[in-house]
Order: sequence, then C-alpha cells, then structure tokens
Amino acid sequence: MQSLSALLSAGTRRQGCRPWPRAILEAGDWSALAAHLAQGRFTLVSLWGDADAVHMALLDEATGEAGIATCLCPDRRFPSVGRIHPPAQRLERAVQDLYGLTPDHASDPRPWLDHGRWGITAPLGRAAPAAPAAPYAFLAAEGAALHQIPVGPVHAGIIEPGHFRFTCHGETVVRLEERLGYVHRGIEGLMGGASIEEAARLAGRISGDSAVAFALAFARAVEAARGIAAPARAIWLRALAAELERLANHFGDVGAICNDAAFALMLAHCGVLRERCLRACDIAFGHRLMMDVAIPGGVAKDLGPEGVSALRALVTTARAAFPELVRLYDETTSIQDRTVGTGIVKEALVRRFGAGGFVGRASGRAFDARRVQPYPPYNQMPFSIPVRTDGDVNARIWIRILEIEESLSLVTRLLDTLPAGPIQVPMEAGPGEGVALVEGFRGDVFAYVRLDGEGRVARAHLRDPSWFQWPLLEAAIEGNIVADFPLCNKSFNCSYAGHDL
Repeated sequence: MQSLSALLSAGTRRQGCRPWPRAILEAGDWSALAAHLAQGRFTLVSLWGDADAVHMALLDEATGEAGIATCLCPDRRFPSVGRIHPPAQRLERAVQDLYGLTPDHASDPRPWLDHGRWGITAPLGRAAPAAPAAPYAFLAAEGAALHQIPVGPVHAGIIEPGHFRFTCHGETVVRLEERLGYVHRGIEGLMGGASIEEAARLAGRISGDSAVAFALAFARAVEAARGIAAPARAIWLRALAAELERLANHFGDVGAICNDAAFALMLAHCGVLRERCLRACDIAFGHRLMMDVAIPGGVAKDLGPEGVSALRALVTTARAAFPELVRLYDETTSIQDRTVGTGIVKEALVRRFGAGGFVGRASGRAFDARRVQPYPPYNQMPFSIPVRTDGDVNARIWIRILEIEESLSLVTRLLDTLPAGPIQVPMEAGPGEGVALVEGFRGDVFAYVRLDGEGRVARAHLRDPSWFQWPLLEAAIEGNIVADFPLCNKSFNCSYAGHDL
C-alpha cells in the first residue's frame, strides 16, 4: 500500500508547509485520498476552504506521517469527501457556507453555519445568495408511535446555544439530530489580514475553556511558518499552562456530570478543586483562564517564585482531596446505576471519526497528539495515556480521573525541571505556511496558518476536537432514554464556540 507521502507526490506541484508537506492534487487524486480515508487507511485531521481552493489535512496514525492535500476549485466545485467519508460532511457544509465552494454529489448539502439570516452580507468573499434560504429540513425518522422533542437553541441555563431534535418512541431516543452554528462569530474571517499579535488574541478566545490549547496551536503554527523555535523556558511554561487547563476542566467536568445524575456533593467538592486551580493559574500567569499567555515566539509572562509556590500548593491540595472523591464516586451505587452502560460509543465509530480526547480514549482509541505528533517538552518526558474500552459515561469519567492524576504528576515534573533563560524570541515579518497539532483537554487542536510578507495573516484555520465528537453524541444517545441525555451530553462536553467559530 502506498504511503501518505507517496500519494501526495502525485500532485502536480508541491509546496512547503512546515512541518507537514503540502501537495496540490487533481480532482481524481483528491478523490483517491478520500477513498483511503473511507477505507480507514488515514485519519481526517481537518478540511477547510480558501478563496479558490479546498484543503484537507490527513494523518497516518500507524506511522505518524501527516500531510495536506489541496484541490483547486476554478469552477467553485470540488469532489465531495463526505460522500464516502461521513466525518467530512459537516466540514464541507461549513466550507460551502463560508466560501461558496460546492462539494459535488454531497450526501448532505444542507447549510451548516448559515441559518438563513446572513441576507445579502457575503462572508469571507462569498457571493451573496440569490434568494432567501429554504427552511432547514431535519432528517426524518419513520415508525409507529414516534414523537419529536425539540430542545433549544436557547437553554434554561448559561450554556451556549444549540438545537437538539429528539425523535422518540415513548422515552427511548430513536434519533438525535443536532443543529449548531449559533455561536459563529466569523473568527477565521477576522483573522484574515490581521497582524500576528491580533490573530493570536483571537485564537485564544475561540473557546474560553481551551484558551491555552488554541493559543498554543496557533503559536506553534506561526513559529513553524517562520522557521523559529520558542526558548526552552517558554516551552516548559506553555506545557504547565496546558496541564493546568486540563486539570481545571477535568475537575469541573467530573463534578458536573455527577450533578446531572443528582449527585450534587461531587459538584460541590470538584468545584472547590477547580476554583483552587483557577486561582493558582491567576497567581502564576496573571489570568484565571491563562488567556494571552502562549504567544508566537514564546510566552507573555514568566513564572515567579510566588507562582511556583501556588502551583506546588495546588498539587498538594489536589493529591490530598481528590482520591477520596474518586472513592466516593466509585462506591456510590446510585451514581454508578446512571453512568455505567449509558451512552456507549463503539470503538469502530470513534476510529472512523478520528475522535480524540476522553471521548476517543474511553472507547479504545489511544490517540494523543503529544505522543503521535510529539512536540516539546512532552517528547522529553514520560507520561501515560489512559485508555478504556467500555465507551460509556462511566468510562469517560474515568479517563478524566486518570488524566487528572497524570497532569498532577506532569505539573510537578515540569516545575522540577523548569529551565532558566528567556521566555520570548522576536517574530520577524516574512511569508510562510505552518501547521500544528496540540493536545487540549478535549483532544487534538489543529491549526493552519499562512503568512504574507508583511507580518500579517493571509489565512488561518483552527479546528476544535468537537468537530469529530458532536456527531458521536448523536450515536451515543440512541437507544437510551431522554433523561439520560444530560449525562451523555455532559460526558462529551463538546464545545459550541470552538466548533462554530
């Protein structure tokens, strides 16, 4: 079988995109790559549009080999990947909405981000629509005694907007269909033409709970494009921030999932640990969510003695308090009755969608960008990747529990080995293309950046892990009762804002 690099070499022209190769392919070769995706040879990392082209990033998980294929669209059409590989469908729908590039023979041509309210305003240079959009057609489900339950997009809380259309037989969910896109802010359009500094600030605000992950992915992509490396101390500080972000979110998620099963005691205690983590982040990096800490060229703030003490105290507190909470969760029958066997996602489906993070690892996919596409400092220190095969809500909780323990160890190790030296290198203006894949708390975050020669971003694309996790939530709830949806949903904790951009 041909390797990914061999398939990309079929392109009529090769272009450098550090550190992944990029090739411009004819329509036939583009379709051949799509066929390899459908056969499970490669994993789809992302798919995004440009003014007159569409790009696709792929990864061979067995070898770690990765690359980018580009298909030019002079007639504003390209062969659909989603027609034979469903994980690409929503990405293709977004490309069509944003750029007016039409996937030929697409299995789902419905709009994704455009809710029929864009009117005559054409985003990102797309041609204005000739007529108002038709009403959105949800997928039908046939059978006797079925009824539908529409939920959202506005919810009875402070969560972000999203519409969920349940088709049920009694209390059993037969089909769930999501409609998202309500948090579309035109981030990629705003990045185009922005300075590197302005774009970095936007990247860190794509999804508030993943400020470090997105900022780090963008920074590493810019550094790859310019062929520079951040100083060693900055690399260690970035990893510290990333592990603290993972800890804060995992503490919050464990408590919130249990709360949706009426086990509020776990929410209270895990909430205390999350708050302690956020306060330590504020002391160490000057911001509870650590926004604008990771920047192209390094980090914006150094870690002083007070910050080191705060982080070591956090580790001590968490190591003393969290094991008892784990025991409480594991030995409380009422919560186990709700989480064990609920919302199962099969391993084959997880692998097909390339779902990462706790969603993938709870269903047997041992993927972690820190290991598959190793980057410093993780390539210089050992760490474990917890994996379970149950694929249910309980498994997704346990992956978080085990990752909390691992992150606490990593924080200590990073503090113990923190090198001295500068925290930034200058970013000189110049052209280039770069990509990065980093591990956030939800899973792998992908970033592609193209720079012009004047220190500005010509094109940027960032892909949240949720693109490949939201569809699996639809599968997880099938056959469960409606009352279990909050549990399933919270155990996935997909991002609306990161997904909608």
